[in-house]
Amino acid sequence: MLKSLKAIGIAALVWVSFSCVSNEKIIYLQNLEGNQAIPEGELISYEIPEYKLQYNDIVDINIQTVDDLLKNGFNNSPTNQMNGAGMNMMAQSGGDIYYMTGYTVDKNGNIRLPIIGEVNVKDKTIDEARAEIEMRLKEFVVTEVYVKVKLGGIRYSALGEFRRPGKFVVLQDRMTILEAIANSGDLTNIAKRDEILLIRQYPEGTRLHRINLNDRQLVSSPFYFIQPNDQLYAEPMKVREVGAGENAAQSLTLFISAITAAALVLNLIIVANRE
Repeated sequence: MLKSLKAIGIAALVWVSFSCVSNEKIIYLQNLEGNQAIPEGELISYEIPEYKLQYNDIVDINIQTVDDLLKNGFNNSPTNQMNGAGMNMMAQSGGDIYYMTGYTVDKNGNIRLPIIGEVNVKDKTIDEARAEIEMRLKEFVVTEVYVKVKLGGIRYSALGEFRRPGKFVVLQDRMTILEAIANSGDLTNIAKRDEILLIRQYPEGTRLHRINLNDRQLVSSPFYFIQPNDQLYAEPMKVREVGAGENAAQSLTLFISAITAAALVLNLIIVANRE
C-alpha cells in the first residue's frame, strides 16, 4: 500500500511539473536571449505612419459655418450630444457608435455626403480627406466653413485564449497592442504569447503577421500600434490538450480528482466481482 502511495505521489509530481506553464512563457516584453537588450528607462523611438482610409472604415464628419460656431459653440455635433453612458455601453458591447451618424467608406473608396455627393477618400489620411471635403464645399457654400473629420474609433476583434474575447470599439486615435489585450481582459495563462496571430487589412488586401509578446523588441516594431479592423487570435498551448490547469494548484487538483474517480470506479468493480 505504501509503495502504491509513493508511486501515485511521484506520478502526481511528474504530471504537475510537465503540465504547468512556466513564467518565461507568460511574462510580457522580456529581453530574450539572442536579441539586443533594451534597458528600462531608455527612450525608444518609433515612427507611426499616418493611417490611410480604406474600405469599410467609418469616419465622423462635422461641418459648421462661422455662424453655427458662434451660435451653438465649438462642440456642437451629433456624437457630442450622445449620452456618455450610452456611448460606453455601445463601445463595450462591440457596437459602433458612429455607425448611425458617421459615413462608411464603400468598396469604391467613396463616402456620400449631403449636397456634395460622393467624395473619394480611399488611401487618404484624415487631413487629406478633410482638405478634399473643404474644397468640394466651396462649390456650394459662400461663407467660411469649418470641417472636422475623425476616424470613428479603433475597431478590432480578439479571438481565442482571451479572458473576454469579442469585438471592441475604442474611442481614441491611437492604441497599442498591449492596450487592446488589456481591453479584452488579458490573455489566459495557456495562451501562446510568442505566436499571436495578427490579421491586418491593407489597401491591396489582407496579410497575416506573427507577434511575439514576450519579446521587448515588440515596442519598436511596426505592430506595436494596432490599426482599425485588426483581428487578434491567441492559440492555446499544448497543456490545453491534456486538460491541465493554468497553475500548479489547479493541475494538482485535477490530478487528485482523476485519481479519486479512478479509485471509485475500481472499488465498484471489485465489489461487483465479489458479489
